[in-house]
Amino acid sequence: MRVLKTTTAVLFLAAVLMIVFDGRVHSQGSGEQELAADQANVAATKDATYTSGSVDLEGVPEDDKTTYTFKTDADPPAAGGPSDISPTSSASTSRSSEPSAVMKTPGGRPTATATLACPQPPISNAPANFDDMTNGLIPQGTPVPDCTDPIPGTFLHDKAIFQEIETIEDGLGPIYNDKACGSCHDNPVTGGISQIMELRAGHTLGTTFFDAPGGSLINQRGIPTPQVPPNFPIKNAKVQERVPPLYTAGIISGPAITGEERTRTLRTSLNTLGDGFVEAIASGTLIAIANIQPFITGGEVNGLVINVPVLEANYQTNPQCANPLGNCIKRVGRFGWKNQHASLLSFSGDAYLNEMGITNFLVLNENTSLGRFIGFGTPFDPVPDNTACNPPNPPNTCGEDMAQDIKVFAEFMRATKAPPRDQDIVNQYQFDVNIGASLFTVMFDSQGNPHHSCSVCHVPSILTAPRCTMINGGTFSVPTALANKIIRPFSDFLLHDVGTGDGIVQNGGQITRTKVRTPPLWGVRTRNQLMHDGAEETFEDAIQRHGGEATSVINRYNALTIQQQIRLKMFLESL
Repeated sequence: MRVLKTTTAVLFLAAVLMIVFDGRVHSQGSGEQELAADQANVAATKDATYTSGSVDLEGVPEDDKTTYTFKTDADPPAAGGPSDISPTSSASTSRSSEPSAVMKTPGGRPTATATLACPQPPISNAPANFDDMTNGLIPQGTPVPDCTDPIPGTFLHDKAIFQEIETIEDGLGPIYNDKACGSCHDNPVTGGISQIMELRAGHTLGTTFFDAPGGSLINQRGIPTPQVPPNFPIKNAKVQERVPPLYTAGIISGPAITGEERTRTLRTSLNTLGDGFVEAIASGTLIAIANIQPFITGGEVNGLVINVPVLEANYQTNPQCANPLGNCIKRVGRFGWKNQHASLLSFSGDAYLNEMGITNFLVLNENTSLGRFIGFGTPFDPVPDNTACNPPNPPNTCGEDMAQDIKVFAEFMRATKAPPRDQDIVNQYQFDVNIGASLFTVMFDSQGNPHHSCSVCHVPSILTAPRCTMINGGTFSVPTALANKIIRPFSDFLLHDVGTGDGIVQNGGQITRTKVRTPPLWGVRTRNQLMHDGAEETFEDAIQRHGGEATSVINRYNALTIQQQIRLKMFLESL
């Protein structure tokens, strides 16, 4: 029934608007080009740099020194660790095997009043395991019975929806990168990393980046498309994107695309395991880390904090914050290679469109093919983008995601456990790994003076926000399963220029052009293509590629003995 209805609508629109393969397709597409690429994928002209008071700190002050530590052998002070978090301070105390049961504020004060208002779980280590089990946010549930649809609300059913293969009838495409969330996030379990790459391109004039037509994302795949005339029996691949030039672009609409897009990069798929805990880090914690980095590194390291729209907090009043004069609720970015998202629901809505081509209630505009409109109303897209959400959901427009699967994707990621360390490696090679961990924290110069090392950016330990903390612009309350958890991501989730920046600009503005997010190293042993573009195959190659803010650390690394370098890499192999 939906196929018949859609076919009728396509033929009607084609007859009335005459948008088959003539110039009016280009006319309509060029008018919608900016909307067709969602806000996270348009090169912003204004920098999104955090300034004091610009976003909610979510309970942690800008000068906090208690919810994180740069030491590999200690917990954050608020979790009972030593008060001196500097990597170059004297040896820290051993981490307690039993975390403190008294919840404290970032300032270290017991939260008696807060506990009465919202009972707090004790501070504890976040569960870390590749066992394909829930972290406690939702029940584990039972496997989905054969020949039945999964029902959201349990880990196994949410995972099944995360793994579902999308079809053209579901809204796949017209351009896309893969057919399921699980296709890009599945090693060693669903939610992890993969070998799938994203392609981006544009051009740079001076120090200013400009998107390729339609946005910097160049999708790798396209659905089969009709020949001319539309009833010709052979299918083709007219919507397929490639890095311009594209001299035959007029086969869809408009003139030839002759401009060169010389700024190009690949991007590796990111791990999503444990991202619920990352989402639950208070914005104030990330700001505080950025604020202290220059002081403990002599100005060498300067993590950049950017504020990005929380799509779910704005979609009813100012969708994608498209109206620059309207109110736009933002949060500190932490997801994606450019920190282009701050919440897992925003990340899900973005990925459903940009990786699978499926519009949803957060991102309703179909992507173009190099700026040429190919959405519903053309012969290339049979599924409308103005469909209401399925009952009993509110009567909002859900586009091609009538079941609001993006909410399920976010719930699944929030329910995953963090990547664990390999305890067998730690135990069997304990002496070497421990020395490597120490070098990861602090290195010494030729005079024996201690200096910061890798951990100043790859922050070993962070404490998530207390239960009931409102985050994501007030749309999500930190639940018990994610609250007061010590996570060991080995990342500051900030943008840095370490000489590997891809030159691409998204919603952070031109200041982010040469910067990328510090990749979390938890689970790095499961990745054999390293750096943002996957261009390095060994830890040694990845280390040597660092420059910029990391130059002095790399110089000290190169001054280590071969055995010391090996031990640091053995530590990485345990992560």
